[in-house]
Amino acid sequence: MFFAAAMTSVIISALIVWSLARETWTFVTQVEVAALWTDGWFPRRGMYDVKTIVVGSALITGIALAVAIPIGLAAAIFLAEYARPRVRRVLKPVLEILAGIPSVVLGFFALTFISPQIVQRFTDASQFNMLAAGMAVGVLTIPLIASVSEDAMRSVPDSLREASYGLGARKVQTTLRVVIPAAVSGLVAALIIAVSRAIGETMVVFVAAGATGGSLYSTNILGPGQTMTAAIASQAAGTDQVVGEGLTFQSLFFVAMLLFVITMFLNLVADRFVRRVRQSY
Repeated sequence: MFFAAAMTSVIISALIVWSLARETWTFVTQVEVAALWTDGWFPRRGMYDVKTIVVGSALITGIALAVAIPIGLAAAIFLAEYARPRVRRVLKPVLEILAGIPSVVLGFFALTFISPQIVQRFTDASQFNMLAAGMAVGVLTIPLIASVSEDAMRSVPDSLREASYGLGARKVQTTLRVVIPAAVSGLVAALIIAVSRAIGETMVVFVAAGATGGSLYSTNILGPGQTMTAAIASQAAGTDQVVGEGLTFQSLFFVAMLLFVITMFLNLVADRFVRRVRQSY
């Protein structure tokens, strides 16, 4: 019974990959190579510019990490090294509540608050822009980084801290030069989880970044843009409509396979790095 339960996840994963690979093969064998490198991503017009959605995903992921990494790591350091037990018991659940907020809610928060009150106040950005979407994805990612990083730092033995204090180091020196290097494998795992979460986010970008019907290639984060996940969501709004538009339906599987390969590559690299730097105490 336990073996069957374990194999179920393997079978489901294999079926998912098979469904992606089958339609992806149909797409790559029938699409013209020139259509994969055009001025934008407009699948209904036969324009499947891959760089538009890949660069859009990279820009929004970079913005999200720029927001989430410093805040998440700072929160983790405070909870693990400085906060009193009573404060930690209150702050950590409150911080993790952010992870339970539906992403569509954060999308509307980005559209109605982050974009007009923060981004547009200091720039000439449009209402729908990648900067606001990236900041909202960063807010969504903060709890992951903070929680996993805090667990990694708390797993460092107190004997290392006591040895550092015995050599005359202060609290901040012990934290930066002893605890963080000792917990680096867990910190890297937290960052990779954050990258995977940010690059796979759909609804925040779908609501706040605009360009739902398609997008011209652009690196301007103050304007609308489209990611791989938003491209799938916008085109799959009605399956009957997608099927009637040439290779548009198959292009969704191609984008999904591309996203799957990128995420798997990140996880393999992270796993190899973690295995190399992991320390056992």
